[in-house]
Amino acid sequence: MSRITVTPEEQLAELKRGAFEIIPEEEFLKKLKKSYETQKPLVVKLGADPSRPDIHLGHTVVLQKMRLLQDFGHEVCFLIGDYTAQIGDPSGKNKTRPILTEEDVRENAKTYQEQIGKILDMDKTRVVYNRDWLGKFSGLDLIQLISKATVGAILQRDDFSKRFNNAEAIYLHEFIYPILQGYDSVHLKADIELGGSDQTFNLMMGRQLQHSYNQEAQVVLTMPLLEGTDGVNKMSKSLDNYIGLTDTATNMFGKLMSISDELMKKYYLLLCRRQASEVDAIIKGIEDGTLHPMTAKKDLAQEITSYYHGLDTAREEREKFESRFSKKQIPDDIMTIEKGAGALNLLDLFVELNLVKSKSEGRRLIQQNAVKVNFENHSTEVLDLNSGSEVILKIGKLRMLKIIVA
Repeated sequence: MSRITVTPEEQLAELKRGAFEIIPEEEFLKKLKKSYETQKPLVVKLGADPSRPDIHLGHTVVLQKMRLLQDFGHEVCFLIGDYTAQIGDPSGKNKTRPILTEEDVRENAKTYQEQIGKILDMDKTRVVYNRDWLGKFSGLDLIQLISKATVGAILQRDDFSKRFNNAEAIYLHEFIYPILQGYDSVHLKADIELGGSDQTFNLMMGRQLQHSYNQEAQVVLTMPLLEGTDGVNKMSKSLDNYIGLTDTATNMFGKLMSISDELMKKYYLLLCRRQASEVDAIIKGIEDGTLHPMTAKKDLAQEITSYYHGLDTAREEREKFESRFSKKQIPDDIMTIEKGAGALNLLDLFVELNLVKSKSEGRRLIQQNAVKVNFENHSTEVLDLNSGSEVILKIGKLRMLKIIVA
């Protein structure tokens, strides 16, 4: 068993960095102090729904807090909800998720474990499946469990109350989901449970049920949701604004370089594995102008890419990026097209070549000075082409196009 050598106050300071909420913080510090004094690690729980096995950087915000607790010497318990996934949790959605088959859940769970190994030390990670205890419940066991929660308490969950007020269907099995998830904490005797800020209700159910079973209640630590590369919406595969752990090193580095300077600071706060004091100094440098945002962004992209592809590969990607974009060199594999002389509508061209998803996206890029002609900002939707010339178009951070004018 690892010794816990970092003081409770130091642990709390690192764990609080970027956290959305700790409920309640004073209890958390008491638990850390007791653990430090007795050298008995805390049981840290993180539940995962295996219905979505592809992990992106948004998911790693919570996983990295778990790794930090693991490094402090605490017992990390990664719970795969193979039983509850077959019930279906709306998780803030206004519609019920489809119920998965047992085969689907098992295959997704295997993929999930492979990916979390990129963040957690799997030799020190206890992976459990809640089918092992919930699957043994009799009908009477289930009724006795749900008798410990009231309909009024369940309806306090925001999405349930909205659906109820809008006369939209809420099925009884959805009420049971958070109760079963809360019982997982009872079974594991969890001291801490981690999750995203959108999971607070379910995590607090664990505290409530532990009280009902005369256990010391867990502390809840939630992390904010991470915006995707568009800087607006929560990172999501469906919105195509995600950076996946299985992305190639080139795509990962390039996508990180495409985020805004403001979002970069949040990525530093939530994704960087440096100490809190170092991250605070970097963000302060960006804000007071002593650290150039472009340098900071390259540093961030290299660091995060190194987590999943290795330091040497990340350095190579930085060098390639600087060669292709920062130093205005044109890649050998640049897309090349021919056009006749005259006025060219850029929005039509971008959509035709699938360089953007819509004209509105192309218009936004132009307005944000993200479209360059021969490496100079271009602010209009029309480009005049002169016969016999060649034009280099750069769209955003990653896309380049050569136009040969007939």
